[in-house]
Amino acid sequence: MRRIMALKEKHFEQIHKKFGSSISEKYDCGRICAPLNGGEPVCCSTDNAVPVVEKSEWRLLRKKTDLWHRFKPFDADSRKIVEELASSSCAIECKGAAQCERQHRTVACRSFPFFPYFNKDREIVGVSYYWIFEDRCWVISNLKIVEQKFVDELIEAYSLTFKHDEDERDAFIDQSVSMRRVFSRWKRPIPIIGLDGR
Repeated sequence: MRRIMALKEKHFEQIHKKFGSSISEKYDCGRICAPLNGGEPVCCSTDNAVPVVEKSEWRLLRKKTDLWHRFKPFDADSRKIVEELASSSCAIECKGAAQCERQHRTVACRSFPFFPYFNKDREIVGVSYYWIFEDRCWVISNLKIVEQKFVDELIEAYSLTFKHDEDERDAFIDQSVSMRRVFSRWKRPIPIIGLDGR
């Protein structure tokens, strides 16, 4: 399907300004997670998750920092990720958690492990998480630490994204459908943090 609109650098500039909150001010989930995952937080290692960005976000980040570089696939799975990317996207990698510049994180980094969850009526009802990280991401086992400010900013950032990129909205609708299918098969309720933070 052809894109109707696409996000430009100016849109990512706005999104980055709106979405800077941590998942929790009280807990540093990366610091808690790192010892459980070989010294590196799950979200900061391409062994676990490869950041995929729009090329316009990549251009914006390159103007501001040298934190990021193009991701080089290292196995069959990572090659597949890169090969299946849309032409408007690219995979990138940072210098690691020790050199993080929080103001220059990608939208994917800011939101990890969460995504906007859509119900069957295609309405955002809150946030849920990428379930493939349940075994490695500490925060997924501790959803009670997620703060309202983070949820609000994530929803606001993605709402702005969807205004300019309908494909991105459809991708998260599909992600939500997949989650319903998987959790139904597992006979488990879907964990959602609602718009009200509950």
